[in-house]
Amino acid sequence: MPTGFGRLWTAQSVSSLGDGVSHAALPLLALTLTRDPMALAVVTAAGTLPWLLFGVLGGALVDRWDRRRTMWGMDAARAALLATTAAAAALDVLSIPLLAAVAFLLGLGGLFFDTAATAYLPDLLGRDPALLERANSRLRGAQTAMSGFAGPPAGSALLAIGRAVPLLADAVSFMLSALLVRSLPALPRPVPEIRESLLRQARAGASYVFRDRVLLGLALRPAVGNIAFLAVETVLALFAHDRLGIDTFGFGLLLTAEATGGLLGAGIASSLGRRLGTGSALSCTAAVEGLAILGLAAAPNPFVAGLALAVCGAGMGATMVLGPSLRQTIVPAHLMGRVASTSRMLAMCAAPIGAFLGGWLATTYDIRTPLYAAAVLLLAMTAVTASMTSNRRVEAALRAAAPAAAPAGAPAHPASKDPAQKSAADLL
Repeated sequence: MPTGFGRLWTAQSVSSLGDGVSHAALPLLALTLTRDPMALAVVTAAGTLPWLLFGVLGGALVDRWDRRRTMWGMDAARAALLATTAAAAALDVLSIPLLAAVAFLLGLGGLFFDTAATAYLPDLLGRDPALLERANSRLRGAQTAMSGFAGPPAGSALLAIGRAVPLLADAVSFMLSALLVRSLPALPRPVPEIRESLLRQARAGASYVFRDRVLLGLALRPAVGNIAFLAVETVLALFAHDRLGIDTFGFGLLLTAEATGGLLGAGIASSLGRRLGTGSALSCTAAVEGLAILGLAAAPNPFVAGLALAVCGAGMGATMVLGPSLRQTIVPAHLMGRVASTSRMLAMCAAPIGAFLGGWLATTYDIRTPLYAAAVLLLAMTAVTASMTSNRRVEAALRAAAPAAAPAGAPAHPASKDPAQKSAADLL
């Protein structure tokens, strides 16, 4: 792995730790200000709004900007934002509108940082598929460990010291991440600046996803998956309490089981891809997720439920390594930001649908019904997308993405290439 990847991995690990701290601290801070469920929901929803409002346009901007500079600039801006919020907490002038604004701006910064990092990584690693899988496995594992295990307990503990403390800790994490990212090598822009409107460039990026069967299959998995998983998450606490007799501490252990499975899945993703082929491995992990949710719905006790969630987490962890790695390999460098943000936006738009579906099914029928519905949805999605991301299509896409024989110094992705052109996988 190039030396620069170690710095990028460290930066994202530190930033993920801060994310975990604020993920626990912000809702708890809101709870000290109000007990109104709708007000609390506003703070939670505000963090997802940037993806819904600016997802594709943000990707188009990232494709215009220097990606390394975008990453450290967003981290520095988020550090300043959290430091200011910490000062407001220390002065006892926090309010629900202020926390909602902070959540929105943090989400906006995350949109630009995540999109730029996704586009920067394949250039840093020379678009090597094996290196990308290893890199994404390490990044996903660190993110799960820091934001899922270490961050939330740390955020709760720091909040007990003082309301400003977790916010300051997160601000420090973003500043350290900004300094590390700023030390990364500056990579050349993939193509010269194209004189097109931002909206037209954004539309070209979205069109590229929908016209490519492999990319569309990769985008549908998290979009449909979010509907299913949010339907489960909406009722999971109630299901655990009413059906499994799990108390608050036990529910935390249940979520830890899922995170543990996620770490395992991220660790074995590369090996699974080599043994089965990336396309078959993606179909396998999707099917595992659906069967695991089915097992959760039928679980007779907390131990079986924990095992089912661990298996589901493993499937999700492997999918989150294999899918992005394949996308980063086959997408032209000058479109990477738009393609990544379009896929992420589809997934984020699907999440509220899943939350509403889960609540409606539980109210209308039974607390297990959302879980059974989610399992059926995941298995149906697996059947639909299996042919879209088959090994044959994936291999064709990889061959098409490989740099063609050209004189030394020739660009791998010339500026004259039509962004909306169909890939070779579409012709199969």
